[in-house]
Amino acid sequence: MWTADEISKRCYQRFSELPKRGKPEPGREWTLLAAVVKCSVSPNQEKVEVEVVSLGTGTKCIGRSAMSSKGDVLNDSHAEVIARRGCIRYLTEQLRMAVCGQGSTVFCQGEEMGKWKVQSGVSFLFFTSHTPCGDASIIPMSDRQSQPCPPIRSDEIIPNETNEKAERVNLKRRAETQTNGINKHPRLEEQEKSEDDPAQAPAESPRPEGANALTNMVLKQRDNALTQQSLQDIHRTGAKCVPGGPEDPLQPGLGYHSTGLLRVKPGRGEPTLSLSCSDKLARWAVLGFQGALLSHYLQGAVYFSAIVVGRCPYSHQAMQRALITRCSEVTALPAGFTVQPPELLQSSLEFAHSQAQTEHNHQPGKGRVSPCGAAISWCAVSDQPLDVTANGYKHGVTKKALGTSKARSLICKVELFHSFLSLLAVTDKSHLPESLR
Repeated sequence: MWTADEISKRCYQRFSELPKRGKPEPGREWTLLAAVVKCSVSPNQEKVEVEVVSLGTGTKCIGRSAMSSKGDVLNDSHAEVIARRGCIRYLTEQLRMAVCGQGSTVFCQGEEMGKWKVQSGVSFLFFTSHTPCGDASIIPMSDRQSQPCPPIRSDEIIPNETNEKAERVNLKRRAETQTNGINKHPRLEEQEKSEDDPAQAPAESPRPEGANALTNMVLKQRDNALTQQSLQDIHRTGAKCVPGGPEDPLQPGLGYHSTGLLRVKPGRGEPTLSLSCSDKLARWAVLGFQGALLSHYLQGAVYFSAIVVGRCPYSHQAMQRALITRCSEVTALPAGFTVQPPELLQSSLEFAHSQAQTEHNHQPGKGRVSPCGAAISWCAVSDQPLDVTANGYKHGVTKKALGTSKARSLICKVELFHSFLSLLAVTDKSHLPESLR
């Protein structure tokens, strides 16, 4: 069949073939990569064709005040969301080809009037170069690798916070201090001061024979305990708990986060209304990733058969908890929908433009390492497959064009709706799904 390394290599190769526009500046900017891959198995099971049908990059998410009720702005530009929205463009075109009798490589006629289903032997898997932000990224820390969603710094907190929020920020600072620095023993602090300034060194009193050896043994045991405690930390996510629900305890080490909770992505100062990628992937495992509009045409939901993660801080247990276990007991779903847990795999290949690789290759004089501000969407469609955006709009658009079709991304809500209307227009009225008549 295929391996996780083969899938990641194919996705990285597809990215390298794209034009330079929207890509991170080497050695200074980093980004995340996600993709949807179609797998086609031949009838005799002898050949498997793997094709990247949608690819996305991005790390940004706009604040709630920048959102538009017209659906002409991309609210969430994380790579996973970009890749999925690009795949909806691809599926819409494939449905149009099927309806027009042009031969789709994905869909065939279903048993119900006006309905279509995925062909036998065709499946889709999801690739992401990094652990999805949110619950899946809350994992035991075994090294100093980067986190998928860096925590918001204190200088990014909005100015008009309530006292309660301010207190939570203080708790966070104290927790980080205790976790990273470990509160020092008063006697050790006194010893350090003595080394810095011999004049402040306290006079030593006579010590019983063997006391030094006993003290050294106690200190060694204490150091071992502190070392063990410092190892028992977790990678932290910048995604915040959904307002009005349970919150993170913000305790040192393993007690900093609560797991299994819905979270919203962080913004630069202003909160967002976009759920974390962990939450969205969990939802797609129940409702499918085809979206509400295409569901009118489909006999059943379309699910990812597997999720492949590139080389990064990773925990199979956390992925299982975040993407599968949380929704495993969902029941009473409509016909065509079911809980469809994907296979979880990790590749040994790291994305060349990851944060860790960018920091490793960073050269002095190039400025600080930062996330790339642009997001790239590419999908296997016949018209305008490439779409580059920034801050929710087309990359490079002028302020004068904001609010017009020239500024809209091809994967924003209104553009995807227009694509659906074009599918509706080529469908014979006698073959329309019952829900659209």
